[in-house]
Amino acid sequence: MGQFDRTLEYIDQLQHAGTAAAVCEKLLGITSDFGLTALMAGTVPQPGTPSGQQKQHVLLCDWPVEWLERYVARNYVDHDPVVSHMKQLQAPFQWREAAQGISFDKSSGEVMGDAGAFKLRDGLAFPLITLDGQIVMVSLGGEAVQLSAAEFGLVSLVSTYAVGRAMQLHTMATKTIDHIELTPRERECLQWAAVGKSEWEISQILGISEHTSEKHLLNAKSKLGAVNRVQAVAEAIRRGYIS
Repeated sequence: MGQFDRTLEYIDQLQHAGTAAAVCEKLLGITSDFGLTALMAGTVPQPGTPSGQQKQHVLLCDWPVEWLERYVARNYVDHDPVVSHMKQLQAPFQWREAAQGISFDKSSGEVMGDAGAFKLRDGLAFPLITLDGQIVMVSLGGEAVQLSAAEFGLVSLVSTYAVGRAMQLHTMATKTIDHIELTPRERECLQWAAVGKSEWEISQILGISEHTSEKHLLNAKSKLGAVNRVQAVAEAIRRGYIS
């Protein structure tokens, strides 16, 4: 089975989950094979938000309870290098990338050190936009994370789809999903992006300029309300534009 077929199989499992909790359970069942055993998703409170109000920003959580309590009590969100990195980098990344510069910041080092004590030594993180237009920070962690480049792409896409699906289930009872019309070229570009092709590779496949392929992807991302290419692909799959 090819990598993209495997991704679609996982997404089909997630699509059949009927509740946000079931989506999270199925997602962690998938990501645990790669060492990612815990999940947290939420909006980021403003700096200085009282700890008593910070939990209101948590949307999905399958995190060690003791770690969540310490994280909130010590106001780690203001010093977490993973959160800071997500604000600067819209694409998915591994925690270790955010941790590279923490030796100059004692507070950031404390956050990562304490996370390790709770068997959260590395992970994968990314932002996404909900149907309400909120930016949600998503983080999956574990003690022994093992991801090849191809597996990183698979887990990033599946996780993005899953969290978007869980957020959708939260609002389905009261909101409808607006119809979005993608052009044939936008769909084609997204389909090739879904299997990992770059803008240049897409331009060569479709016989268009790299600038044009980039423009089609940007237009599709904007229409789908996505903050990055991975979320755009996940949203296109959810809406049936990619199968």
